[in-house]
Amino acid sequence: MSESMDEFVNSLKYDSSGLIPAVVQDVNTKEVLMVAYMNPESLKKTITSGKATYFSRSRQKLWVKGETSGHFQYVRRILFDCDRDTLLLEVEQEGVACHKGYHSCFFREAKIGTDGRIEEVYCLEREDAQKPE
Repeated sequence: MSESMDEFVNSLKYDSSGLIPAVVQDVNTKEVLMVAYMNPESLKKTITSGKATYFSRSRQKLWVKGETSGHFQYVRRILFDCDRDTLLLEVEQEGVACHKGYHSCFFREAKIGTDGRIEEVYCLEREDAQKPE
């Protein structure tokens, strides 16, 4: 089945704010790097440019990942779920994905103790989760 970019973008299900979540995954390692939000405009810019473009909920504007840091995400595949309400972007990550300097935004773990208490720990056993200097 073939459809135009506009048909594809318009066929997706956005929330009441006009956004759709995008899980971002390394195309080679399959590691989840981050989660962001897209609106129809940012998705179209991503498709046409090949660079991941998101909608910032805090700043209420589009942002190209890497435009200030140089850590661009080059989109290699866009997948969507069965309900068409979540995207999965497979990207080639240049530099780090996390604005705190980590390779992935998922560098912390909520360890569940035997007493049910939660302890937040850094996942430093992963070589790509080293703390930035």
